[in-house]
Amino acid sequence: MKSYKVLNKQIFNLGAFSIVPIREKDRFSIMNWRNEQIYHLRQDKPLTNESQNNYFKDVINNLFTENEPDQILFSFLKNDKCIGYGGLVHINWIDKNSEISFIMDTKLEKQSFQTHWNIFLSLIEKIGFEELKMHKLYVYAFDLRPHLYTALEESNYFKDAVLNQHSFFENKYLDVVIYSKINSKN
Repeated sequence: MKSYKVLNKQIFNLGAFSIVPIREKDRFSIMNWRNEQIYHLRQDKPLTNESQNNYFKDVINNLFTENEPDQILFSFLKNDKCIGYGGLVHINWIDKNSEISFIMDTKLEKQSFQTHWNIFLSLIEKIGFEELKMHKLYVYAFDLRPHLYTALEESNYFKDAVLNQHSFFENKYLDVVIYSKINSKN
């Protein structure tokens, strides 16, 4: 398992769930989920095996050795099986804030969307707030999945901003909704 230089601890657990530094062996599952869920991601075209391999080689591998990487990504596991991935992205080391990114196996979305989001948020907050001492974590979401807001509110995130007609999707402009949480220990 690779480890992030910026983190003292690499594995975070909550019952049967854990997040570990993103594993190369999960890259094609991640690619498939991203392609299936492209409608809510900032991804302009489907990923290919070649593009995914290049991304891991050229981008992901470098993140492990950086003192202040711009993203820290994890495989989200249940009983050691990858069922999602995500992490802290667009990390702002000066202002101590970061966006949270997370997607799960598409098949799990209908039955356990909120459960998996809440577990992932609990785990990623340990990294963002406790390990990295971030001041603020936030989720940037196209206004397409209102059930996401319920999961965020259950984890004590608040609606921080609405960027009106901010993204162009399927021939119309959509709002972007930002939910945030402030580190109460800062």
